[in-house]
This record gives sequence, structure tokens and C-alpha cells, in this order.
Amino acid sequence: MSTGLLDGVGLVVFDCDGVLVDTETIGPRVLSAMTTELGWPLSPDDIRRLFLGTSEPYLLAEMRAHATEPVPEGWLAEYRARLRAGFDAAPHTMPHVREMLDALDARGLPYCVASSGAHERIRHSLTATGLWDRFAGRVFSAEDVAHGKPEPDLFLYAAEKSAAEPGDCLVVEDSPAGVTAALSAGMPVVGYAGGPTPAEWLTEATRGVLTDLRTLTR
Repeated sequence: MSTGLLDGVGLVVFDCDGVLVDTETIGPRVLSAMTTELGWPLSPDDIRRLFLGTSEPYLLAEMRAHATEPVPEGWLAEYRARLRAGFDAAPHTMPHVREMLDALDARGLPYCVASSGAHERIRHSLTATGLWDRFAGRVFSAEDVAHGKPEPDLFLYAAEKSAAEPGDCLVVEDSPAGVTAALSAGMPVVGYAGGPTPAEWLTEATRGVLTDLRTLTR
């Protein structure tokens, strides 16, 4: 029985981390260690609350504002390197991603990625999990726009480049910042709580919250 989540949808726009690839369990642990090293002790839960879905420039600005030790020039590069090492040790997609993408392909419904991560990081994680070929040429990053999530710029850019109207897109997000960005872009949005994100963080998602990506196409 259809849930109707895809009714009227011409393009599905996926966040990457925590929706397609399982980085949101690794990233907060890495970042917690790095903030603590510079005198801003944050737990992984604090990291999720403060930074889930936000851009790297925002993260760097907050580090410089709150760290009690100087933030080195190469700090973001070190963060990316540690994150990559942690992910490479056990690269995983989120559960049922391939089944969900297969179902979208069967419908002939196009999809893309719009992520707060840098292009290099997105490509690496999608390649490591065997998903790159499914999204190549349809990957959009906060690097492409002036303002990342929670501003609407990235989602509007993805829609424009995909020749889709904002109202015909469906965003799938696991972060409050991403939900806010989708709403500001005038796009319906589904919250995904099948990873570490609590469902109550995503209650503003206009098409509800799901814990199983297969629900999207049923």
C-alpha cells in the first residue's frame, strides 16, 4: 500500500551523511576529540546538537569563537583526514539505501545529493560505499553556494541544476538544519530518523518522519 510520500514529486533530493552513508556515528566522535583537544570539551551528543547538517565554514567559525587554544590553519584538513580514516575502517551505507534507490529507478524518478559536506568528502564517502556511480553528475555541495544549510541556497541550486521546480522536489534529511533549509526553499521534506538523529528533532518535516528508507517508495 502506497504511503503517498512521492505524490507529485519530480525530484528526490537526498542529504548524504546520515541519510545515504553512515558517517553520523563516526563524525561526532572524531569532532568531540578535536574540540576537546583545543579546550572546548564537547560530547558526541553535543556535537550532533550543535553541528548536525551545518557547513564546514560554520564549524570552523564556531571553533575559533569557543576554543581556548589557537585553531591551526590546517584544522579543517585534519578533521577531514581523521573522518576519512574512521570511515574507511568500516564504510557503510545507511540501511536499505540500495533497495530504496532501485525502487526510485524502477519508477523513473530522478534523484540527487545536496550535502553540507565538501565535494571531495562527498565523493569519497559515496565511492567507498559503492554509490558514486548512482549519483555522479548529480552531486551538489555547500561549496557551490554562498550560504549552506540552514539557508535554502543549496536546495534551490540543486533544483535549478536539475531543471526542477522547488515545489516539485522532495528533500530527505536527518538534520534540523536541513529540514529548515528545505522549508525555506519551499520544498516538502521527509525527516529520516533511522540513524542517530532523534525523531523529535525532525518534527517540522512536512511529510513526516520515517525510520526505514524503504517506506519512501512504498
